[in-house]
Amino acid sequence: MSQAYQNILVAIDLSDESRLVLERAQEVAQRNQQAKVHVLHTLEPLGFAYGGDIPMDLTSIQEQLDAHARQRLSNLLEGIDIPTERQHILVGMPDTEAHRLAEELNIDLIVVGSHGRHGLQLLLGSVSSGVLHGAPCDVLAVRVGKKG
Repeated sequence: MSQAYQNILVAIDLSDESRLVLERAQEVAQRNQQAKVHVLHTLEPLGFAYGGDIPMDLTSIQEQLDAHARQRLSNLLEGIDIPTERQHILVGMPDTEAHRLAEELNIDLIVVGSHGRHGLQLLLGSVSSGVLHGAPCDVLAVRVGKKG
């Protein structure tokens, strides 16, 4: 018989569909003797997004993006009991940061949203694929987006 999950990491992109991914993770946590749920949102570093060749300090813009992400996360978590110390907003690549945080926090399940395979959703789907490959634990992909 498999051991119950104790530490669950939910990697979200703060889209409206993130709520579904969070709810599914909460269901799994409840079935596993109230496993601890951590939430991760990753911000891409601005210097990386623009090739690192911008001759200006992007610190204040990065701080604004961080503050905006924290507000969106707070709104998304409304009514879901996840303490602030288990809410993580990091700067980096989503798959790399999910793997690193999973190791650091002794996570035994990562929950991600999985999108369809067309247009922009194909790109977003590559994040969940990246989390799956190289993960130090089980990964649950929650189907989000349009069916069909």
